[in-house]
Amino acid sequence: MSQVRSATDSLVQSIELAVAAEELGADGAYFRVHHFARQIASPFPLLSAIGARTERIDIGTGVIDMRYANPLQFAEDAGATDIITGGRLQLGMSRGSPEQVIDGFRYFGFVPEEDQSPADMARAHTKRALDVIDGEQFAKPHPRPMFPNPPGLLRIEPYSEGLRQRMWWGAGSNATARWAAREGMNLMSSTLKNDESGEPFHVQQRKQIDEFRSEWARHNHGFEPRVSVSRSIIPIVSDETRAYMIPGSRHDQFGHLDSGRAVFGRAYADEPDALVAQLTEDEAIQAADTVLLTVPNQRGVEFNARLIESVLTHIAPELGWR
Repeated sequence: MSQVRSATDSLVQSIELAVAAEELGADGAYFRVHHFARQIASPFPLLSAIGARTERIDIGTGVIDMRYANPLQFAEDAGATDIITGGRLQLGMSRGSPEQVIDGFRYFGFVPEEDQSPADMARAHTKRALDVIDGEQFAKPHPRPMFPNPPGLLRIEPYSEGLRQRMWWGAGSNATARWAAREGMNLMSSTLKNDESGEPFHVQQRKQIDEFRSEWARHNHGFEPRVSVSRSIIPIVSDETRAYMIPGSRHDQFGHLDSGRAVFGRAYADEPDALVAQLTEDEAIQAADTVLLTVPNQRGVEFNARLIESVLTHIAPELGWR
């Protein structure tokens, strides 16, 4: 039975699970964002609350749908949250995912221009947000301001130094991975992508990572990028976890999204020794520097804390993860 029946449950339990993850020794807590759903729709209050309850872990999103985002408001919220969390923010963004409502971004006041697709609009919002997060000065000050101004044009405040290098793009194709590299964003590759070759998911994802890094090397962004992949990993260490196994989930699935044919990566659910062997053969995991563990949030805090602990105890040391 689901332990998450409302947006209130989702928010409160997310904070508690992030606190537990830090206590267990995990390195980060990342959250999916969904509008018009009884889940997490407005991430920045949640991330700030987690920052106030934790000291060490990275705090991020995977991902924010930028079709819905006002770039300047996004930059203000991101800067404030990064300062509150002590510079631990890692923001994943993308062009969006399947929605609860048809073209929900229109209710937020965003309509693609005549020659734009919704994905084009998301990337335009993202580029503008990146510029102002980077400290672009663009706003003409009032001649009689409420507060004293520094000389010249003004930037969005608060400004958080270093945040620009902690922005990620959730790429669903090789082309958008290359776009992220050109824009100087870290790569966040999830459990699905466009099927571009018919090969196993982890092979296609590794090739996506290779293309991202090859494109990155053509530009001088001034820092080394990070690359993450997401995986569902369930070590079978008890009757509780054995009961969670989902038939058919151990194999890649091919289907269709609005962008065309897609491949969905398998879940890893097995005895610890078998899992270590399987994960060692996952080419994308070997190519990435960060693995984001997806957890079944509907099972509640206690189940997921035990799941995280079992991965950290039985899987991570054997694979050299830290």
